[in-house]
Amino acid sequence: MELKDQVALVTGGASGLGLATSRRLVDAGAHVIVADVNDGAGSDVVAELGDRVHFVWADVRRSDELLAAVDEARRHGPLRAVVHTAGVGGRPLRVVDKDGSPGSSAAFEDVVKTNLVGTFNVLSTVAAAMADNEPSQGDRGAVVLTSSTAAFEGQVGQIAYSAAKAGIVGLTLCAARDLASRGIRVSTLAPGVMDTPLLGAVPDDIKTALGQSVPHPQRLGMPEEYAALALEILRNGYLNGETVRLDGAARLAPR
Repeated sequence: MELKDQVALVTGGASGLGLATSRRLVDAGAHVIVADVNDGAGSDVVAELGDRVHFVWADVRRSDELLAAVDEARRHGPLRAVVHTAGVGGRPLRVVDKDGSPGSSAAFEDVVKTNLVGTFNVLSTVAAAMADNEPSQGDRGAVVLTSSTAAFEGQVGQIAYSAAKAGIVGLTLCAARDLASRGIRVSTLAPGVMDTPLLGAVPDDIKTALGQSVPHPQRLGMPEEYAALALEILRNGYLNGETVRLDGAARLAPR
């Protein structure tokens, strides 16, 4: 897919991985709809990137808000490119708490609703819009979802997050096959430990140790590296139904 003059939607596009992706898409000449739940950050993105960017408030748990974001995108042309980065980390959760009580199913459901159900909401909403597009360069559209290496090596305390992110891996190939007849590609990126606002409260010495645990290069991943790979997935018309790890060959320890 040639991205110049295409219309793209980035969920979570006002910070972290999403912000880096929004910037890259603008650099590639796309019109970008940034969907986020942070008004201030959204306004900052528009101020930084100019009139090719439009901000829409959208919570991925709410189908009506996603429909509004898609409608805004379609005002600028056919929606052909989507990168879904919105999600939450959630608080640490154990199967059995330290006091011996069962882990909170409400806390588990909250993370799964945002990270997994929210992903399905985004995918189904944008795919329905893309299905109306005329084919271009062999596609009606392409979607990049975001999982995590925690989907494969979940650590103690990550049970809700890991389950949700594993669900995204599980739906990727199924969705790609489901949408193949409509000419829509679906792939997923599974980043490792990235230097994003989610790590903002982590002390510098711990972030340094996390980076040194990566075989090569021995550092945290950068949002710009995620964005570069997301755009390559959008561009590469034969890449479909795949989950790609972006982690410097790291494998998470149990704790």
